[in-house]
Amino acid sequence: VERFPDRTGHNSFLEPEGLNTNIVYPNGMSGPYPPEIQLKIMRTMVGLENVEIIRPGYDVEYDFVNPQSLTHTLETKAISGLFLAGQICGTTGYEEAAAQGIVAGANAGRAAVAANYGNHIGAGSTGAAAPFILGRDEGYIGVLIDDLVTRGTQEPYRMFTSRAEYRISLRADNADLRLTRKGIEYGLVKDEERIAAAEAREMLIDDRVNELSKFKLFVTDWAQRDESGHMGGDAVNRKGREGHKKSAEEVLGMPHVTLSDVESIIHDVQTEERQRALADAEAQLKSSSEEESTEFQVQAPTVMEPSPPSIYDTVEATIKYKSYVTRQHKDMESWRRAQGVRIPPDLVYDHECLPTLSKEELEKLSTIRPATFAEASQISGMTPQSLVFLYHQVMKRNKNRDSQRAAAK
Repeated sequence: VERFPDRTGHNSFLEPEGLNTNIVYPNGMSGPYPPEIQLKIMRTMVGLENVEIIRPGYDVEYDFVNPQSLTHTLETKAISGLFLAGQICGTTGYEEAAAQGIVAGANAGRAAVAANYGNHIGAGSTGAAAPFILGRDEGYIGVLIDDLVTRGTQEPYRMFTSRAEYRISLRADNADLRLTRKGIEYGLVKDEERIAAAEAREMLIDDRVNELSKFKLFVTDWAQRDESGHMGGDAVNRKGREGHKKSAEEVLGMPHVTLSDVESIIHDVQTEERQRALADAEAQLKSSSEEESTEFQVQAPTVMEPSPPSIYDTVEATIKYKSYVTRQHKDMESWRRAQGVRIPPDLVYDHECLPTLSKEELEKLSTIRPATFAEASQISGMTPQSLVFLYHQVMKRNKNRDSQRAAAK
């Protein structure tokens, strides 16, 4: 009511607690009210006029340490050797607490080992004293901790994908490629079978992506062999397209084309090439002398087998998102160079000018009115993508202003 007075409703998802029970959980409802008030709220919903509450909701109020008083290892700046993790850092949620526990626990252990050798864990340290820190581009854990220790938080912090500027790269299918190697490096992963499995999967993915980048066909051949019409269709028959080739990697990057579609065509082409090679070899063998035939070796092309389930999703996603990841990195690089750019003091923060920003972000920008993008990036709750959009809008505004001035002269 106080934060969103313009809204006339609130979404709640009624989730059955099980197959053999009538108990339903109203997901999305807050519980900081007395039980009788909660009952009144529930009965305002259509269909729940006679609902009864089995167990009322509740909220927990707790004290926390300002996370800006911590380093990226989650060690307190004031007390050496004291590491914090969980709600005490201002977060909410089981996963958020567990994520911090991994980093704080790893660094506490490394600090204890380093102390035995008279060292201190910290930036620039090496060996056992090297800090275990995840970057924002390496995992959501890195995003969470960086947000907390650099920006702090004014309300219980929860990890959302929108907070990560590299979320296209931070996928479930490549989590082992991003984090297992890091775990091995810092002694957190020691199981030989797990290490071997991770290395084998990484090698298989690299090999398959490399194979797809090297296999090429004329665009007309791709289109003719494709039954779905997603690999060019009639467009490939345009004048000047006959001699143009595309790699399997490029074709897979097209909308609606799947890895299995591409691999099926590659398999058919290589099978045909292999059959021709074997037929030619057989004909050559028949025409050769007995002495020549004993030394004759057939070198038939190999045929690509389908990607196993263990690498299928990662290979497909790696290629599908390649151009987006490249653009993402360019956006963030231009954003980093723009930290000192000034934001016009008369900029209006509303949905008409900045349609992609949330109401909460617009309210904070209107209240704080940062003078530069460096200041804007320190506002708790501002997502990287919103900051990049704001930067592009300011640059566009400045360009239009300069054009108008030039025209006036």
